Amino acid sequence: MELEFSGKIWLWGGKGSWFFVTVPDAQSRDLKAIASSVTYGWGNIPVQVQIGSTTWKTSLFPQHELYVLPVKASVRKAENLQENDDVTVRLNIQL
Repeated sequence: MELEFSGKIWLWGGKGSWFFVTVPDAQSRDLKAIASSVTYGWGNIPVQVQIGSTTWKTSLFPQHELYVLPVKASVRKAENLQENDDVTVRLNIQL
């Protein structure tokens, strides 16, 4: 399953904490529909992600009725990204 969406990078927990992009409603519903067949626990969904020319593996985390995508420092540095930047995200979920 492949998904693409856009969103803003946001900071959780203050300086030195994690940066995320929230998966929009429609795509979160699609993910929730397949979650039971791909999650490895706590509702996390393993994904391959692409932002710009950078690709990496991580997991989506459920947050309320949506999912959030952590964006690690090496990705932000490679793509010159900061808090509140808009990004286009491509997800690949192995079913």
